[in-house]
Amino acid sequence: MTIRLHDSYSGGKTVFSPADPSRVTVYCCGPTVYSAPHIGNARAGVAADLAVRLLRHEYGADSVLYARNLTDIDDKIMAAAKARGVGIGVVTDEATGAYHADMAALGCLPPDIEPRATGHIEEMQALIGTLLSRGHAYAAEGHVLFDVGSFPDYGRLSKLDRDAIEAGARVEVAPYKRDPADFVLWKPSADDEPGWDAPEDWGASRGRPGWHLECSAMIAAVLGAPIDLHMGGQDLRFPHHENEIAQSCCSADLSSVPLARVWLHNGMLRLGEGKMSKSLGNIITPRELLESWPGEVIRFALLSAQYRQPLEWSEELLTSARTQLDRFYRAVDGAAEGAAVPETVLDALRDDLNTPAALAALHELREKAGQGDAEAAAGLLSGGRLMGFFGMEAGAWFKGEGGDDARIDALLKERAEARKSRDFARADEIRDSLAAEGIVIEDGPEGATWRRA
Repeated sequence: MTIRLHDSYSGGKTVFSPADPSRVTVYCCGPTVYSAPHIGNARAGVAADLAVRLLRHEYGADSVLYARNLTDIDDKIMAAAKARGVGIGVVTDEATGAYHADMAALGCLPPDIEPRATGHIEEMQALIGTLLSRGHAYAAEGHVLFDVGSFPDYGRLSKLDRDAIEAGARVEVAPYKRDPADFVLWKPSADDEPGWDAPEDWGASRGRPGWHLECSAMIAAVLGAPIDLHMGGQDLRFPHHENEIAQSCCSADLSSVPLARVWLHNGMLRLGEGKMSKSLGNIITPRELLESWPGEVIRFALLSAQYRQPLEWSEELLTSARTQLDRFYRAVDGAAEGAAVPETVLDALRDDLNTPAALAALHELREKAGQGDAEAAAGLLSGGRLMGFFGMEAGAWFKGEGGDDARIDALLKERAEARKSRDFARADEIRDSLAAEGIVIEDGPEGATWRRA
């Protein structure tokens, strides 16, 4: 058993080797819960879910500890709450519920631990205190900032030089910064903003944590640093993950490990000409897609490209995913449960989660299953389930979720009786009316069955 993953920090594939195979620690940066997620957010969740599924298969279900956080204090959340005239708890609860529902619909298993930023303020303040005492942070005008110059390895994850780091700053350079690249660990809160009491020598009586600080504190609190695998979108590589490494390495003695032994970053989804982004306004949400497509179709589409590659999102991609899943479901109908996952599927996933190769292996099994190979059908079932597919019976898959199954079954019964009495005009009328609704009737030796087109 050898899993090779592309480590963003080292810049190449590396053998995944957890410190303790009986306790494999995984962290994925979860959403900032100010609005419903878009399908680009979902790609990160699905990629992390696939990685965790593979690790649990290889190391044992009880040997993998998976944490995915919720950022529930942030300027975007505060702005959304203010615009609606509600407390931030209303906004975060709604957005969290939407995220949970969407991830479940896409076949993502829940994390073992789901820390919320507001539940770890004490740990964040303690981390800041350590950075101040070690000379890696300073207080200025009510803020506490990380001194980037105190960490020589800053920029190794993102592979950016000093000019690129300064050019990539997300906010205007504040006059109280010693260096333009320094980033906020703690900021003051106005009286009408959420805040927590802070030490007097920080310069403000109340404040709130900076975004980058939150994940470092939560990782240390719920998993312990260093961890084995850290995951997130490519857009988080800089500055978020770069800053996580700096904070964590400077506040604890992590030896040569940059917070995580392996850093995995998924590529972005593209819609039209550019990256899908809430700030750009070119987004599609899972909730919108789920009105027209089963969750497994969306998951299949997301996994159709290897996780590190950009993915062009389109209606054609979803249509292709549905067609392929239909073929798979026909092949696994009646397949035996409990078969071992085929090595062809495992080898593909062990090779940096190579989902195109894994799907190709599933297609080979499907072709053999179509020729009557029961072992191949059973392998297809187990391999697909490892990847998060085949969550329902084949009959239910093809019938879909129209909610009027009893009516269609009754019409099929009436059609059978009409054919038996040689009333072919009525039988054809029923067939045509159902076809107009997108219902396909398939006649077989044991009678007629139906599915949604």
